[in-house]
Amino acid sequence: QYQGAKILIVNANFGCGSSREHAPQAIMRWGIQAIVGESFAEIFFGNCIANGIPCVTAKPEVIKELQTLVQTHPQQEITVNLETLSIESGDWLGHICLGEGSRQMLLGGTWDSCGQLIQNIDQIHQTASQLTYLSWTR
Repeated sequence: QYQGAKILIVNANFGCGSSREHAPQAIMRWGIQAIVGESFAEIFFGNCIANGIPCVTAKPEVIKELQTLVQTHPQQEITVNLETLSIESGDWLGHICLGEGSRQMLLGGTWDSCGQLIQNIDQIHQTASQLTYLSWTR
């Protein structure tokens, strides 16, 4: 019924007990591109952001409306818009929340810390060369 869904709609404290990075990776490999819920376990949330998966929150009544909408119309498209902090499906529109730092990381593509390190390798070497406590390694 929900085959091919790209957005996971959850309730409160989602991801509690899933502190390993494997949990969001498994969700991502299942095809989920965003998670909308009432709240998230802090470590799970951080791991999702580190993997480029938006975890946005909404008020319980918005989540309930969205869950009802999905049950009624399981194949209807849902859009999570990080620019406007909204979620849309047909004529239905709901407000979502995401911390500004996480939002900017996802919008700007800077959530990938390994990618950021590789892109800035020259600056890393320059900074490392100026650190006196690393002089013994030269």
